[in-house]
Order: sequence, then C-alpha cells, then structure tokens
Amino acid sequence: MAMADEPLYPIAVLIDELKNEDIQLRLNSIRRLSTIARALGEERTRKELIPFLSENNDDEDEVLLAMAEELGVFIPYVGGVDHAHVLLPPLETLCTVEETCVRDKAVESLCRIGAQMKESDVVDWFVPVVKRLAAGEWFTARVSSCGLFHIAYPSAPEQLKAELRSIYGQLCQDDMPMVRRAAASNLGKFAATVEPTFLKTEIMSIFDDLTQDDQDSVRLLAVEGCAALGKLLEPQDCVAHILPVIVSFAQDKSWRVRYMVANQLYELCEAVGPEPTRNELVPAYVRLLRDNEAEVRIAAAGKVTKFCRILSPQLAIQHILPCVKELSTDSSQHVRSALASVIMGMAPVLGKDATIEQLLPIFLSLLKDEFPDVRLNIISKLDQVNQVIGIDLLSQSLLPAIVELAEDRHWRVRLAIIEYIPLLASQLGVGFFDDKLGALCMQWLEDKVYSIRDAAANNLKRLAEEFGPEWAMQHIVPQVLEKINNPHYLYRMTILQAISLLAPVMGAEITSQKLLPVVITSSKDRVPNIKFNVAKVLQALIPILDSSDVEKIVKPCLVELSEDPDVDVRDYASQALQSCDQVMMSS
Repeated sequence: MAMADEPLYPIAVLIDELKNEDIQLRLNSIRRLSTIARALGEERTRKELIPFLSENNDDEDEVLLAMAEELGVFIPYVGGVDHAHVLLPPLETLCTVEETCVRDKAVESLCRIGAQMKESDVVDWFVPVVKRLAAGEWFTARVSSCGLFHIAYPSAPEQLKAELRSIYGQLCQDDMPMVRRAAASNLGKFAATVEPTFLKTEIMSIFDDLTQDDQDSVRLLAVEGCAALGKLLEPQDCVAHILPVIVSFAQDKSWRVRYMVANQLYELCEAVGPEPTRNELVPAYVRLLRDNEAEVRIAAAGKVTKFCRILSPQLAIQHILPCVKELSTDSSQHVRSALASVIMGMAPVLGKDATIEQLLPIFLSLLKDEFPDVRLNIISKLDQVNQVIGIDLLSQSLLPAIVELAEDRHWRVRLAIIEYIPLLASQLGVGFFDDKLGALCMQWLEDKVYSIRDAAANNLKRLAEEFGPEWAMQHIVPQVLEKINNPHYLYRMTILQAISLLAPVMGAEITSQKLLPVVITSSKDRVPNIKFNVAKVLQALIPILDSSDVEKIVKPCLVELSEDPDVDVRDYASQALQSCDQVMMSS
C-alpha cells in the first residue's frame, strides 16, 4: 500500500507547501516542479499538476515569477511537443498579472513553448491565446499579447494572418499608452515574420501612426522600430519611408526621443546606407551634438567615432570635428567624459596629419580636464592614438596627467589608473617606464587603502610578465624587498602578497635566492597576521621551489609555525605542511 501511495506524496507536499504562509516554502516547491513532475509521470502532470497550477492564485510576485520561468522548460515533463498546449492556460493567466517582470517572463516562456509546437497546434491552441489576450479587458493582457504575434503569425493560414495583422494594428491605436508602447517595441519582431507585400503597406502604415503618437514614450520606442524595419525594407523603400522619420525624430520636441535617435544613430545609418547618411543624417547628427539637453549630447558624443567611420575623412573633418571641439569644453562633465571614452577611436579614421593638427589639441585639453573620469577615459584608450601618431608626441603631455591621477584623493581614481599601468607600460616602452612610472608603482604599495595596495601588488606581477624576469630582478624585486621592514604590519603584509604573485613569474632560482629568505625572516614577525600570511605564501611557493629547498628550508619553518601560540597561525601552517607532504610524496 505504501508503494502505491508514494507518487501521491510529492503532489500532496506540493499542495501543502503552495498553500503555506511562508513564501520561502512556496518558492521552494515551485522551483521543485520538475522533480515533482518526474515523480508523477507525464499523464498525471498533465491531468493534475498543470490544472492545479492554473488555479493557483498566489499573490506573491516572486512565486509567480518562479512559476512562469519553470513552465517555460516544462515540455519534456508533460509528454513532449504533442502535449505542449496544456502549458498555455497557466501562462496565459500569468500574462494578465499586474507585476511587469512576471508578465515578461510568462511571455518569454510562451514564446519558447510556441516556437517548439507543431504548426497545427499553434493554429489550434496558441493563436486563440494571443487573440484572447489581445481582446483582454485589462490592459496587462493586451500588453502581453504584443510579444506573442511573431510566434503565432508564421504558422497561421492566410485568413488568420490578415486577422492577426488587423488585431496588431488595433493594439497600436489602443487607448492605453502602455499597450501602444508594447506594440511599438515588438513591431520589429512582428514585421520580420510578415510577407514583404504587407510589410510595405499595412506594417508601414501602423509604423507611421506610432511615429506620430502624442506620447513621447511611444515615439521613442518607434525609434528602435526604424532600425528594425530599415533592415527588412529594400534600400529605396528605406530612404522613402524610414529616413524622413529619423530626420523628424532628431528634431522631436521631447528630449527622450532625440536621446533615442542619438543612441541608435549608427544602426539607423546602417539601415539607410552611406549615401543618404552623408546627405541627410550628417546635419541631423550635428544638431544632436549641439542639442540643448546634456543627456542627448552624451548619447551623441558616445557615437562620434562609429559615425565618423561611415563618413569620409573630409566630411568628418568638415562637419563633425568642429562639434567635437565644442564638446571638449562642454559645461557638463558627463558629456566630456563620454567624448573622452571614444575620441581616441577617431585617430585611425582621420589619419596621422589630421590627428596631429586637429585631434591632438583636443586630447591634450581633455587630459588636463578638472574631472578625473575624463582624464582616465583618455588614458584608457591611449593605444588607438599611439598606432597613428607614435608615443613621442603624447608622452610629454601624458606624464603630468598620469602623475596627477596616481595621487588623486579619490581612491577609485587611483585604482583605475593602476589598472591601466600595464597598458601604458607596453605603449610607452621600458625606458620611459623606468624613468617616470617606476616610483609611482612602488608608492602605491604603501597606500592607505587596501584595494590600492592589493591592485599595486597585482600590477607588479603584470609588469614582470610584460618586461620579463630580468627587468623585474633589476627594477622591481630589490625595491619590493626593501619595504618588508616597514614599521606598519599591513604594509609588510602587502609585500608578502607581492612576493607570492611575483614568484611564479620570476622562476625557481630567483624565488629561492631572493624571495624565500625574506619570507622565512618574516616568520619571526611579532604580529600573528604576518605569520599566518607567511604560512600562506610558503604554501603558494612550494610548487615553484625545488624539493631540496622545500625539505631543508620551508618545512622546518612551517613546523615551527605549527607550534605557534596563535590558533590561526597553527591552522595555516598545518595546511601548508600537508601541501608540503603531498609534494614530497609525489616527487
């Protein structure tokens, strides 16, 4: 009897847990749906579990979200694609709830299921779901329906296709802006499934209505539609239908719409092709670069390099460069920062002469900007300019900016510049680095902020990899080892970390001769934190060192530490001793 009752047990637990007041229990049971479905078998899952879920009216969004997600991958548990339609009712209910993320997940799961269903099943089961949602009384259902048309449409017969196009057209003119927004944002996906003849007529007329919507939130989503539809239309149709819309959107009264145009401009240019871009979109782009809203200028400035790549160097110099000069002294630091992050990419487009004449003064003014983010963005993209004009011209101006950033009072700025040091080192070459930047790298090892000291130690390792062990032996190792006598134990700890990072790069010989003695000496430190870090470093050095060094030097030191009064020191030392023994056994 117990055996016969066993399959009932999971569903009983599930029902109990789904009705439990504790949200965590309800969530756990939803996340275990697949396990329960396997225990029940396909038929009982279809007949008992799915109907139960359809009736489950949980009011916790978190539970509903988990359910929407689980049902999307449930086809194997209900008997495969032939029975996929049984999953549609609970998801249809979830498409009508108020919480947006639950609806979005339910739509995503419906699309996943619909894409796997047979064509006949899509027509019999999926299309009715779409139609019911599109006719829903509550706006949430209509919003959700917009994301399902591109799955339903391809399988439908001609008459049904015409009906679906008509329903989508009505959704684009819905009274609720939220529904029109959803229709606008899904138009590209739906249009991709529509036949070319209807694309030019019905879809373009729907699109025209959306572009003239009185709500800016709908119009800005229509901007995305421009790029999506542009890729589907023939070039001449694109110029006739899409280009005028882009040009008018670039002058829209709402800054949000202009912002979207600035953000999407490169994709829009790709859609309309190079010739119309030069004639029509360059003036529109120049207007956006000079927009009175800082957000629009930020978006436009961020696309300046991509846009210039479409143009000839002459056009870029004639039209875009004057705007770039204005932006480099813009009143908003965020505009200057956006410009600084991409302006370096213009150098290869403009070529050497124009870069030296026109761009270099702009780089240099941005390098002296009062805001650290602007200077950082210039330095981070240095390699792009270096390829065009060589480092000599830049290095005289770079150094003051780097030194200033290296000593900036905001530790995050110092951290960012440390991360660029290996890139700078490879660009500037070993000579320049030794003269100017070497001292800075050592100075960071004694910074007040732990993250800076940690990054500085990693930086030394990357430099040793860049310039090789011989260079590191001359320029890094002696200075690092000198600092082990620093009176503050936190700085001594940083040096131990630097040693463990440098050892793999330096190799067994240098580690044994130079680095190991310093670590062994530190094992006599009076601070327990140093001693257990010595044990950790020694454990990291064991694979690098020769077995004779491990046996004669490392092991005795660890044995001594394993008898230390401090419990942590003993613990780390015994862990290191185990590693020691494993290495000795394997060798």
